[in-house]
Amino acid sequence: MSKKTDDAKAVEKLGKARDAIVSELRKTIFGMDDVIDEMMIAIFSRGHCLLVGVPGLAKTLLVSSLAETMSLGFKRIQFTPDLMPSDITGTELLQEDPETHERRFKFQKGPVFTNLLLADEINRTPPKTQAALLEAMQEKRVSSGGEDFKLDEPFFVLATQNPIEQEGTYPLPEAQLDRFLFNIMVKYPSKSEELDIMRSVTSDEEPELKEVVDAKTIIEFQRLVRRIPVADHVFEYAAALVRATRPDEPDAPEFVKKLMSWGAGPRASLNLILAGKARAAMRGRCHVSVDDVKAVCLPILRHRIIPSFAARSEGMTSDSLIEKLLEEIPANEDLYQEKVI
Repeated sequence: MSKKTDDAKAVEKLGKARDAIVSELRKTIFGMDDVIDEMMIAIFSRGHCLLVGVPGLAKTLLVSSLAETMSLGFKRIQFTPDLMPSDITGTELLQEDPETHERRFKFQKGPVFTNLLLADEINRTPPKTQAALLEAMQEKRVSSGGEDFKLDEPFFVLATQNPIEQEGTYPLPEAQLDRFLFNIMVKYPSKSEELDIMRSVTSDEEPELKEVVDAKTIIEFQRLVRRIPVADHVFEYAAALVRATRPDEPDAPEFVKKLMSWGAGPRASLNLILAGKARAAMRGRCHVSVDDVKAVCLPILRHRIIPSFAARSEGMTSDSLIEKLLEEIPANEDLYQEKVI
């Protein structure tokens, strides 16, 4: 059996697993279909997510339920102004050997040593502590006492941020925001969803979630996603989108030069392709389309572009600028194929 046939079967298995996970999550989570989809795309792309939403929207319940259905270790850190880097990564403790009575330092692992870490209100803690977590996210290891300790695989950080209350917060700098694959907006539920939430949460029933996949299967799916082929015109389209966000690019649209202070860097291009691959695989396809790239554009770009003062004065947001960009940049397959030739 050829490698191509094996991958096609694996993609089918991934699609079924995705459907089963969504089915389990619907026992406790109402609505939020787009949020669930984007979180799963991030997990299968080996990326981290920043969840932005007001308190009380079940962000913590969603993350813990996802960890349960995926049979992953889960830990939650409540970020506060007095949180220290060692409270996240771990610390050196002096311990005595009961037999030799020799004393030595031993590294006590912190909560970052898990599979799924919920960093609640990440903007509530000072930059030094934020940086400790972001370094672990990027390097997938923690250094202490001259030793490196590898984090568990798979490893994801889902950080939350309150968009309203800004008093006593330390906003993440753009360079650190860039480490997150997705910036996911968690919105209010619809009326029917809110009624379903009220009926479910105020009842005496506690739904039991079944494990659908395990850590080993997730790692296999991540490798599969990397093997999904991408046509040249899709690469071209992703590059055209990202390059069009940069106001100093000669070919950038006029509204970008006027309304954007800074555009997205190369990491955005990489993430558009990776997330596009994961989205295609989750839908049972062995190829990436331009529509896959368009679908992940908002959560990938919204935290990587900076609207200018002129844009803000006109009431424009990152999202509205990206939507305008999607209308402006042609998604014609033939156009990009001609460019490649």
